[in-house]
Amino acid sequence: MSTTEVFLLAMLLIFSLPWLVWRLGRTDHLAPLVVVQILAGILLGPGVLGRWFPDAYGFVFTPQVVQSLNGIAWWAVMLFVMIAGIELDLKATWAHRRESGITAGLALGVPLVLGCLAAMLMLAFPGWKGGGAHHWQFVVGIGMACAVTALPILILLMEKLDILRQPMGQRILRYASLDDILIWGVLALILMDWTRVGKQLGFLLGFAVVTFAFRRLMARLPETDRWYLALVWLALCSLGADWAGLHFMVGAFLAGAVMDAHWFNQERMDSLRHHVLLVIMPVFFLSTGLRTNWSMGGGEVIAAAALLLVASVGGKLLGVHAAGRMLGWAPGESRVIGWLLQTKALIMIIFANILLDKRIITDASFTALLLMAVVSTMLTLPMVTRRLFGQPERPSEPSAARHS
Repeated sequence: MSTTEVFLLAMLLIFSLPWLVWRLGRTDHLAPLVVVQILAGILLGPGVLGRWFPDAYGFVFTPQVVQSLNGIAWWAVMLFVMIAGIELDLKATWAHRRESGITAGLALGVPLVLGCLAAMLMLAFPGWKGGGAHHWQFVVGIGMACAVTALPILILLMEKLDILRQPMGQRILRYASLDDILIWGVLALILMDWTRVGKQLGFLLGFAVVTFAFRRLMARLPETDRWYLALVWLALCSLGADWAGLHFMVGAFLAGAVMDAHWFNQERMDSLRHHVLLVIMPVFFLSTGLRTNWSMGGGEVIAAAALLLVASVGGKLLGVHAAGRMLGWAPGESRVIGWLLQTKALIMIIFANILLDKRIITDASFTALLLMAVVSTMLTLPMVTRRLFGQPERPSEPSAARHS
């Protein structure tokens, strides 16, 4: 078979296998299609398919095919991260700054601390820290991976639960948006290369100057031109960030964060996010699965994933519970909000990909983080559905939020 034919065979597997499992297995109540696609990427990777059927794996995932898939995956994830940046609602966060600051701070801080403690325990054993990392980079990177909330997937889950446009859904978006800014800021600090600090500072300065001109131009253009210029801006920012050593996904997030959501029709933005997930993000899931590695042994990797899951989920629930007590939330609110905010999925996987690219973590650490993200996301819907359906009505805006 030619390279083109093998590439199309890989695409056939990428799109057909997860859909069949999701549709025939009726997994939507436990694992939405996006989670099944991530799991399919792991199954088709070297740790499962490559181990049990090495000839089939080597036939389909040749270096040329993998290189082509990676190119599609890079663009897919850049689009996805840009959309996540655009959807940040900083004005609403500022309007409710006391409530948002307390909740987001505790929801991020507690799992970050517990994740750092888990990372320090992992450092006691060889094979987890990447060759290009200092101890502090590994510890903070793992800790922040435990604290991440997947904002785009959170939006999809809340749409499914029919609470996205409700007061609780809007509150959760504010908390997740503020955490997103902190997460990407810490990531930029972790990635700072002091041998190239001049280039990185130059990029940030140039980005600030060009952003001013870009925003003025976008405000004057009709929406049809804004969509196209947004893609040009995405490529430019990602190129600049990667050139400076910060990673192209940091640039993609910055590109979206400086754009105003009201520049774009909300229905079209929702449609774009859904179509990116449908059309090209499955390729990213597959390319992510191809990076999983079980060389340390499945038992060790699963044990590390379980440790990180406890730090992540437990820390998020504890942090949100503490915020709820401080702000006087109604009974049950903190559990619902905590379970939704602990959703990991795509953003954590993107975060882990960056850490792996920069050799801050190893393939084994990446696999443990990936498993943690999948299980975390699979827990969300059943836990939240049970708690929402057990309440006589959806929780309303807390009194503390109205006066913040």
